[in-house]
Amino acid sequence: MLARPERFFADRFGLNAGTMERLLGSTLAGRVDHADLYLEYRISEELVLEEGSVKKAARHVSQGAGIRAQSGERTGYAHTDDLALPNLEEAARQARAIADRASSSAVVAVGADGPPHDLYTLAEPPIAADLDRKLKLLGRLDAEARALDPRVRQVIATLGSEDVVVMIATPSGWTVGDVRPLTRLNVTVIVEDGGKREIGSSGGGGRVAFDFFLEEDRWKRFASEAVRQAVIKLGAVDAPAGEMTVVLGPGWPGILLHEAVGHGLEGDFNRKKTSAFSGRLGQHVASELVTVVDDGTIANRRGSLNVDDEGVPTRRNVLIEKGILRGYMQDRLNSRLMGMEVTGNGRRESYAHPPMPRMTNTFMLAGEDEPADILRGVSKGLYAVNFGGGQVDITSGRFVFSASEAYLIEDGRVTKPVKGATLIGNGPEALTRVSRVGHDLKLDEGVGTCGKDGQSVPVGVGLPTIRIDGMTVGGTQV
Repeated sequence: MLARPERFFADRFGLNAGTMERLLGSTLAGRVDHADLYLEYRISEELVLEEGSVKKAARHVSQGAGIRAQSGERTGYAHTDDLALPNLEEAARQARAIADRASSSAVVAVGADGPPHDLYTLAEPPIAADLDRKLKLLGRLDAEARALDPRVRQVIATLGSEDVVVMIATPSGWTVGDVRPLTRLNVTVIVEDGGKREIGSSGGGGRVAFDFFLEEDRWKRFASEAVRQAVIKLGAVDAPAGEMTVVLGPGWPGILLHEAVGHGLEGDFNRKKTSAFSGRLGQHVASELVTVVDDGTIANRRGSLNVDDEGVPTRRNVLIEKGILRGYMQDRLNSRLMGMEVTGNGRRESYAHPPMPRMTNTFMLAGEDEPADILRGVSKGLYAVNFGGGQVDITSGRFVFSASEAYLIEDGRVTKPVKGATLIGNGPEALTRVSRVGHDLKLDEGVGTCGKDGQSVPVGVGLPTIRIDGMTVGGTQV
């Protein structure tokens, strides 16, 4: 996929085809299976308004290159922020030297792996929008949140945007480029009542233009949601503890699916047999109501890409189909070593990092149940609609997640909000206990960032309303 003419990328980085061929040719001079050159130019901007005034307004420009060489399971990777030819040649030598220590095997020729995408071409990238308009929006967010409730004591509004130009070249002469816009608007409020303070936050974004936040007064909805969350917590009671039925709401609760299940379906963990899903292809790993998909091709979504960071077009990958494990998310290295298809999931944080298998937009497909009926069928349980932090052990699948917004379910009705609720369980086991799935699949608003091995990348999550039977809830009720 060339999101713009190839000349655009060559001019951006000051390199021509002959130079790239020379660099990659020297990298492959040793016993190397595969090599590639990754070039990146990034402009990023962050604006922060706090206590009614602009506390931060920063813009950064960076560029660099990473050269990778692979031999067997060994990867050599070197990077530089100076695109002068001598520095690139030295990076190539270092990458080859690391990979060259492995045993010899044939060079793998690389070609285009699928149809091109055009998922986020914008008339004006968010980074280019007028600064005054951006600052005015942050001021309106502040005023809106304060007007919604007199108990609002503090408002923090943040707008971040970036535009990233990438170019990937391989020894076969294949060159692919992409221009990736990204933006995110967040608002956090602190409310106080009777000496008790609580916090709420909301936001959204994606690979969209700045005007996305103005459409249908989307920014007002973010302010209202942040205030609502904070105010609800003022009246929350201590969460009960024990084994009970848990209903997860649609949208952001898909973060639990992402963390507790998604990482275990990434190719590197399964190649190394350190995942709870290792060696289980074709087996039942979940309720037959469960179908899990990773899809990097949804237009304008935060986790979407025209091509991944190895130049492979993204695609829709069915990971679990009606409870049966169908596949893993793969980059080039792990797909080659496992003898499986590359899936367009090779991702990296920047030119300073080698790619690895990562999620894009990961979600569970909708079922047929009415969400209200799912709740009515629970005599006593917990309804969790928002999550904060969590931890997961990929090998065992064990997880602990903190519910930032949850309610008691009593006799089929959602009643009191609770505080201090944590969900404790095992990802694969929890999937087998899914007994009802709603028809209300919702993707998150566009705020997700995933960390793995020290690298962070933007992602999306999603979930319909689901019921999980017999889940352990950790609470603060005595």
